[in-house]
Amino acid sequence: MTTYIIETRDLTKKFGKFMAVDHVNLQVPKGGIYGFLGPNGAGKSTTIRMLLGLIKESMGNVKVFGKPIKEDRLAILKRIGSMVETPSYYAHLTARENLEITRKILGVEKNEIARVLEIVKLTNVQHKAVKKFSLGMKQRLGIAQALLGNPELLILDEPTNGLDPSGIIEIRELIKNLPKEYGITVLISSHILSEIELMATHVGIINNGKLLFQGTMDDLRGKQKAVIQMEVEPRVEVEAFLNDIGISYTGDERFLYFDPNLQPAKINRELISNGYDVHQLMMKKHSLEEIFLSITGKEEIL
Repeated sequence: MTTYIIETRDLTKKFGKFMAVDHVNLQVPKGGIYGFLGPNGAGKSTTIRMLLGLIKESMGNVKVFGKPIKEDRLAILKRIGSMVETPSYYAHLTARENLEITRKILGVEKNEIARVLEIVKLTNVQHKAVKKFSLGMKQRLGIAQALLGNPELLILDEPTNGLDPSGIIEIRELIKNLPKEYGITVLISSHILSEIELMATHVGIINNGKLLFQGTMDDLRGKQKAVIQMEVEPRVEVEAFLNDIGISYTGDERFLYFDPNLQPAKINRELISNGYDVHQLMMKKHSLEEIFLSITGKEEIL
């Protein structure tokens, strides 16, 4: 039986008449990386703030570690590390000095600083002023702050936002190691499907405040249905012929698409033997990006 670190039921947030989060039912399994995916303004950050008790829900409830956040918030938050939007730090202080301030606020042991610096690979620059850090290093410092106290759950809101490719890779590899090496469950929000695909075990897709898909990455990949793609001429005559012999298809401006179960070799033979030109015949799978756009209503899948 799956153990869920986070569960929400009909979680809803309205700002006046605007529905920011609309009856969302999240299930974040223990020990994995849950990618919370959606376009900018989809409701990701608002949901995360409710998970942390930073803003009050309009209706619904949140359970973390099996307990309602509204009833036991402080005890629950001691087991959570989070970085919402940009990390907070004093630019003129060193990485170690910034972590020392956070450590004292949290009341955790001094040896925690060395531990988290090692995890995020900032040990060699711990005495360097943060104002001299790259953006990627600053993000890693923010994650180090979130890891102080050895949390069981880490919540990261768009941690790769604004990073260059090398910075994105650094953060991605860091996050991927957390469940395996430290037993930390991670919830990471992003609007970039390719990033979530490379690190998440589970995914939830939200748009306009509604949770449109939730499952494993394999579940999402399972939506990559194959179709036979064919380019033919003359198009109007070919379509009339296919209609006459009862072969179903869909199409766009350039291609016709067929179900793979319709024996593409037979269709090809029929067309050629009746004098039609077939310029291209191939198997096509919809990309995850196309599926994401279809789920969020930005594009139709044929």
